[in-house]
Amino acid sequence: MSAVKKAKPSYIYAIIGISLVLFLLGNLGWLMINGRALSRVFKEDIQVDVILHDNTRTENIQKMKMILDNQPFTKKATIITKEEAAKKFFEEGGEDFSELLDFNPLYASISLNLHSAYVNKDSLVKIRAFAMQSNIVRDVAYPNTIVDNINSNFRKIGLILGGISLLLFVVVAILIDNTVRLAMFSNRFLIKTMQMVGATRYFISRPFDKRAILNGLISGVISAIGLWLVISFAESQFPPIKALREPALLFTLIFGMIVLGVLISLLSTHRSVVKYLKMHVDDLY
Repeated sequence: MSAVKKAKPSYIYAIIGISLVLFLLGNLGWLMINGRALSRVFKEDIQVDVILHDNTRTENIQKMKMILDNQPFTKKATIITKEEAAKKFFEEGGEDFSELLDFNPLYASISLNLHSAYVNKDSLVKIRAFAMQSNIVRDVAYPNTIVDNINSNFRKIGLILGGISLLLFVVVAILIDNTVRLAMFSNRFLIKTMQMVGATRYFISRPFDKRAILNGLISGVISAIGLWLVISFAESQFPPIKALREPALLFTLIFGMIVLGVLISLLSTHRSVVKYLKMHVDDLY
């Protein structure tokens, strides 16, 4: 009984240690999720302009919009009339050409916002080729350089965060393993005593394994609550962050933190029990 009582503070320290490292890993995971969402927002904000020939009839423009609306790459299609194009040109700082010309030189167009998966060089070339098949389409314009830069920069950021995540995962696994093994150190005499009186390995390890699962579960829940508080605070201070939230990925991250805490705690505890069972009594001192 005294050995069990002495072990309790170690379990508390183990739970706190595991919670902290899982909390750090969870925060990095949240940053990665936000980076992915931010990349999607940037990509879906890019506009592809399907420029139409002059004097294209309104019904033909509507038909073209319907065709584009039904394509898998289209998130949103908006008709921009010649008058709206001129107004936008002036608002963006363009000169008033009405003083020099007695007609509007701009063209009507259909502005497309694409799903993020299609905002890449290869897909945009195919989309342009598809739109150009129509005899009412004069040209298809999109900011090619911006697309390349967005994909390149977010790819680099993803690789950097991925590398940091992998390194942190290894560090987390080692820290949790060492924390659990330190907690089990105070139980080494109890484990050996049970073995010497004839208890089987399964009988000895079972209560420790159960405790390890409970410790890992508690640690995972504590770290998940901590992460949720950080997210809530960040969203309250910076409301635009809330628009990036992806509930499915966030739930997967939190669930993964809990599972990781349970698995590493269980494996480390079981390994420690087996280690002390194999040791000679004199080596325990």
